[in-house]
Amino acid sequence: MSIKPAVPCLMLLAAMAGPAIAADPLPEAIAAPGETVVLSVHAEGAQVYECKAAADGKLAWAFREPIATLLSEGKTVGRHYAGPSWELADGSAVVGKAIGNAPGASPADIPWLKLEVASRRGSGTLTPVTTVQRINTHGGKLDGACDKAGEFRSAPYSADYVFLKK
Repeated sequence: MSIKPAVPCLMLLAAMAGPAIAADPLPEAIAAPGETVVLSVHAEGAQVYECKAAADGKLAWAFREPIATLLSEGKTVGRHYAGPSWELADGSAVVGKAIGNAPGASPADIPWLKLEVASRRGSGTLTPVTTVQRINTHGGKLDGACDKAGEFRSAPYSADYVFLKK
């Protein structure tokens, strides 16, 4: 009797368990001690950039907005867009303001963030949320030259968003 067939099943169960919370303690800049998790979701989408003149007058890619689908247990539960805003299918939504950041795992990964909720609307799961953390980022940075002002490019990314309350 072999136990090998159980290994793929265990891996599948682990994958279906939902977004992973960082196993190691979070960097101090984005930690939220004393707060409790309301919801944790995985996001798949893109970071959108626009070619603009930088302070030195040279054209450079400037971050414009995120566009992502929020997933829980493989099902779409909401969306993430400019604001930055997170909106769930239950009608609740929050807008955040970045108050802390830590580097992503690689130079190609956008930073991990801590955001405080600046406004909310609707009623539902996100109603009590006071803090949002963006962790486990993969991708999202756009490198290279831009030579036409007004041009848009996107960089695929994924991340986990953790919604907390005080």
